[in-house]
Amino acid sequence: MGVDGIFLHFLKNEIADYAVGAKIEKIFMPSKYELVFNLRTRAEARRLFFSVGGNAPRFNFTAASPENPAQPPMLCMLLRKQLTGAVIRGVRQAGLDRIVFFDMDAADEIGDRVKRTLAVEIMAQYSNAILLDENGVVIDALKRVDATKSSFREVLPKLPYRLPPPQDKYDIREVSPEQAVQRIVSYENKALSSALLNTLSGVSPLIARELAYRVTLGDPAVSALSATAKERLLYELDALKTLVEAGKAQPCWLTDANGAYLDFSYLPLTLYANDAQRHSAETLSEILDQFYFEREKLRRAKSKAEDLFKSVAALKERTAKKVNVQREELAACADREQKRVWAELINANLYSLEKGASVYEVQDYYNDYQTVAIPVDPLLTPSQNSQRYYKEYRKAQTAQKILTEQIEKGMADLAYLETVEDELSRAETEKELTEIRFELSGAGMLKSRTGTKNKKNAPLPPLRFTSPNGFPVLVGRNNTQNDELSFKKAAKNDWWFHAQKAPGSHVILVCSGEEAPEEDMEFAAKTAAWFSSVRERGTVEVDYTRVKNLKKPPAARPGYVIYHVYQTVYARAEKPQG
Repeated sequence: MGVDGIFLHFLKNEIADYAVGAKIEKIFMPSKYELVFNLRTRAEARRLFFSVGGNAPRFNFTAASPENPAQPPMLCMLLRKQLTGAVIRGVRQAGLDRIVFFDMDAADEIGDRVKRTLAVEIMAQYSNAILLDENGVVIDALKRVDATKSSFREVLPKLPYRLPPPQDKYDIREVSPEQAVQRIVSYENKALSSALLNTLSGVSPLIARELAYRVTLGDPAVSALSATAKERLLYELDALKTLVEAGKAQPCWLTDANGAYLDFSYLPLTLYANDAQRHSAETLSEILDQFYFEREKLRRAKSKAEDLFKSVAALKERTAKKVNVQREELAACADREQKRVWAELINANLYSLEKGASVYEVQDYYNDYQTVAIPVDPLLTPSQNSQRYYKEYRKAQTAQKILTEQIEKGMADLAYLETVEDELSRAETEKELTEIRFELSGAGMLKSRTGTKNKKNAPLPPLRFTSPNGFPVLVGRNNTQNDELSFKKAAKNDWWFHAQKAPGSHVILVCSGEEAPEEDMEFAAKTAAWFSSVRERGTVEVDYTRVKNLKKPPAARPGYVIYHVYQTVYARAEKPQG
């Protein structure tokens, strides 16, 4: 469900219980539409997370620590200048609209106390976070809105802040349930859920369907409501009014049979009946955090990986075109032996050939002395024509050798770039993407970004799992780490696993001199199948061998190894849990 106005009413109260009186210690922007305020009171510290992206706009306390860019955006620097050290004095909502204001006591450049307000609008793709001064003038916003985007309401620095136009709906706190029912039944031709949406402010489609289900176990037209149903509707609206006025939510979330998240709400949901399992939570922040964070983390990583995906795709296309051209040139060298033979036949018959002829007819002693016609340049002497064919032969012979090497190198580059695409598909953090970019730069595939330091931070450790009997299983995150694992960290008698003839991670089963039981070998094989580009097949062929059997050819690309002593097992791709 989306975060509606009544949800925000409860969430606002929940946030205010801690945030009012808290000091903003630090401000971060994990992405262009996300903010994190590190808050501190005398008792504890918490992170207040804001997102105004179109996918999941919200704000909530989070236990997670979103990864931040190495260089903070200019807007982040402005917010730090305006709000670092500010104290939150109040959290208020505009009626039951999806707009919440965080009022703060801050300090200006010379240390005078000033009022600052962060207006957070949770409105799907129109969501925004807008910083206002003490006069309600916009200082800046996460999303600037000019006249080309909205003729009614511009959101730009130095313009006064304006609320969105109000809707003609009832605030459940300000009307009686009887008034609300009277208006609902006036929408005779609408479904009950639609009539509820048109009547009540702050109610989402999910809550409207839930109320309709509680009243009728369905969603009939308003005209079909019986007197009993109208009495039931009156009861449900009265209960909703009491809940909102009390200001205490009843957080819940639903999962399907596979444990996947379905929905969440501030009141118990019954409309899914037996098709979902209901769970309770202590706070709405807890629900939002677990419902969205993992999904958003992956989305952020994929978004940041887009430019790398495009770069790798362009490199693959360019390399493939180059290889095709080289293959065509190599095919043109196929007649080089014929040119050598013609040069020898002309040389052997110099005494009988004369300058000026365009064709030499000689006997081919390589082919039972049959007569062969050799095209020549009439402006050259027979000796010069012979030397010309010798020269073309030697040129073609050299070209064949060079082209064959270049084609092999091009094919190796294509195979390497496929492994990089596999790495990118599994990268979940900006640091992983940074290491992949450094890997490509080190391999000469990409230029280092202008204005960025080439100095790397401490590298990420390999992924680490534990087999059923307690043996460590290490998984390389990228090709550079694969090399580190296989040739520097692993012992000679450790076991090495890799999906057969497919891009994937190097997986090391660390034995420490012991013999690994069969179930641990199977665990490592399943891990190698999972961390490969072919895991969607379900069952994957996995090669395994002792680390001592691995060899790395000179000048080979990162992650490339050869081995001749190995065994192969069919393993089901399963995400390791150890």
